[in-house]
Amino acid sequence: MTQWQLRRRYRLLFRGVYVHDQVGVTTHVLATAALLVAAADSYVSHHTAAVLWGGVVPDDPDIHVTSPGTRCKTVGIVGHRAKREQAVTVRRGVRLTTPIQTFLDLAQVLNLVDLVVLGDSFVKKQRCTPEQLIEQAALASGPGASLARRAAALVRRGVDSPMESRLRMLIVLGGLPEPKVGHRIYARDGSLLYRFDLAYLGHGLVIEYDGRQHADDPAQWEADVRRDEQLDNWRVRRVVVLSKDIYNTPANTLSRIITAMRDKGMTVPPLSNEWRRYFPSKPWDLAEPA
Repeated sequence: MTQWQLRRRYRLLFRGVYVHDQVGVTTHVLATAALLVAAADSYVSHHTAAVLWGGVVPDDPDIHVTSPGTRCKTVGIVGHRAKREQAVTVRRGVRLTTPIQTFLDLAQVLNLVDLVVLGDSFVKKQRCTPEQLIEQAALASGPGASLARRAAALVRRGVDSPMESRLRMLIVLGGLPEPKVGHRIYARDGSLLYRFDLAYLGHGLVIEYDGRQHADDPAQWEADVRRDEQLDNWRVRRVVVLSKDIYNTPANTLSRIITAMRDKGMTVPPLSNEWRRYFPSKPWDLAEPA
């Protein structure tokens, strides 16, 4: 193959590694390519391993590779040096850290909220259980160990989306009572009638994240209208939170939730300010929770 043919029909992924231009460049393809230029016995880790396991992590354009000796220094690859024995397996032909090991490794990089989002997503994908995360985090030591233990204790089953995780963490880090996740109501024949993101059972209060799909899907919109009518009949109050309510106006969102709690007769404890560390307000976020 000539240099002209190589440049015309293939694309460069990493130094000395090309892929045919008809092959989609996925994370799996990039991870496979990265291991070709890394030292022997290297494996994919951190953000890249999380994505390959179906986890949700902040975007990272580079491929993360851990090596037993010298770190990989190729452009486009973030090299890590293995400092201890790590749990490694093979998935779809790629050597990578296990989901729990990935969670523990990322405890050194992510903040508390992002780590809980990752844990919730792993549990949803059935990569591990909350109990397994708690057990392994308890055995961890070194940088990130304490954060891993706290995050593992906050991971829950039944979380449907990353934004639900973030909404729950806004409430919890605000010092408010933790709601039940993914409460389901079934018909007599066993079919699912309703699922509520976050609910305070016994108080008639539901808090839900409403994504764009609810506005874009007519069938979903009609189902939501019918459900809201049923909630009115049950005298259940529903607080709907949008993406901008979490990213732009978290103080106002907490204020709305506190108002709903008090309207439903709930005891509201003094608000903690820890939420401010992870949910910064925009200048127009004027309503302060009280």
